[in-house]
Amino acid sequence: MGISVKVSRCLLRATASLALLILVLARAGATPAEAQESGLFKWFDFGNSPFIPVPEIATDPFGGTSYGVLPVYLVTGEGGEISRLYAPDFIFHPSLGYGARFRVFDYPSEDTESYLVAGAKQKIEREFDALHATGITRSGAWSFSARLLYDRSATPLFFGIGNNTTTANQGNFTAERGYAEASLGRNVTPELQVSLRLRPRFVDIEPGVLEHSVGASVLGGGNDFLTRLTVSYDTRDSPTIPTHGTLLTAFVGGADRAFLSSFSYSELGLDARHLLPVGERFTLAGHAALRYMPGAQQIPFWALSSLGGEQSVIGERQPLRGFGEGRFIDRNLFSASLELRTQIVSLNLFSQQVTLEAAPFIDAGRVFHSAGQNPLDQLHVAGGIGLRGIARPFIVGYVDIGFGAEGAAVFSGVDYPF
Repeated sequence: MGISVKVSRCLLRATASLALLILVLARAGATPAEAQESGLFKWFDFGNSPFIPVPEIATDPFGGTSYGVLPVYLVTGEGGEISRLYAPDFIFHPSLGYGARFRVFDYPSEDTESYLVAGAKQKIEREFDALHATGITRSGAWSFSARLLYDRSATPLFFGIGNNTTTANQGNFTAERGYAEASLGRNVTPELQVSLRLRPRFVDIEPGVLEHSVGASVLGGGNDFLTRLTVSYDTRDSPTIPTHGTLLTAFVGGADRAFLSSFSYSELGLDARHLLPVGERFTLAGHAALRYMPGAQQIPFWALSSLGGEQSVIGERQPLRGFGEGRFIDRNLFSASLELRTQIVSLNLFSQQVTLEAAPFIDAGRVFHSAGQNPLDQLHVAGGIGLRGIARPFIVGYVDIGFGAEGAAVFSGVDYPF
């Protein structure tokens, strides 16, 4: 296919997080103070202004290049840390027309977080995503989160099912989905948590509106009601921006046709993350995940295990940063990642300390149909470099550039990949 740049459709906070990274880079090469005191510089003093104009450019192999602008406004709390972020945007897509989104992210404390995202384009696409989470640090007896999502997207791609699918079979489809999700966790100790997650969901797959629409066998929809029990042990120094410690997670769950689901499946898996400081400026971060779906029969592709993209979601998709989101799909999955997070520069920016970080990384993984197959055989490998702007204790904005067997992939968003 050659070298094609694919920008991921991050579900939350996506391009808004780039504002932090651009702010850091702009401040590192800031214009001298005497020049900033006059003319336009006084309106765009990146070292002090809460307003950050961020350009948006996204390239899609089928949909073409879209353009926009993202005016970000930051609000700081009494301690000088970012407590709220407003990030509306205005965009133009050559196939979908003009569009706009409104975003607000709220960080009242280290223990609580909320966000609201809503937007639409002239054609097809609509989105609404809201979340509230409390007990993030596990310092109390209980942790709780609730999320409501509706999304109609015209740009997803499907390559088929299996570990050896090729780009020759790729097709575009329109996906409409929605779910309500709630998770309640009992914190036995600050390190040990037992949680229950409930998620009723519907998905509808329609013909694509871009080039190379998927075949009729992929189309259709369904619904499931996921129930998942999770046990996790977390010794990391921070749930958002950790520098050392370990997170071990085991989960089991599923959905049943007898209870609000159009198909049945079960799932079980493990997820391990470890951070090892190496001197004052380096952190070696490792991640491995394994998910099995025993007894899953005749379930749609969107409910299977998914490998590709930049983010690890426990019990869901796993990263392979040289390929687009959902590039490889099947019942079972193995994924592993290693990156060296390196502090490049630390700046006093917007009344707080902001760090620019580089992270060379390597990802490997595969999907497989039978539980008896070797999860370490026929691995797909991707490597690259990540750039992150970090404002403790809440925000990590990133740009990750990965290279795999099919070319290059560029991702932007918020939070570490794992």
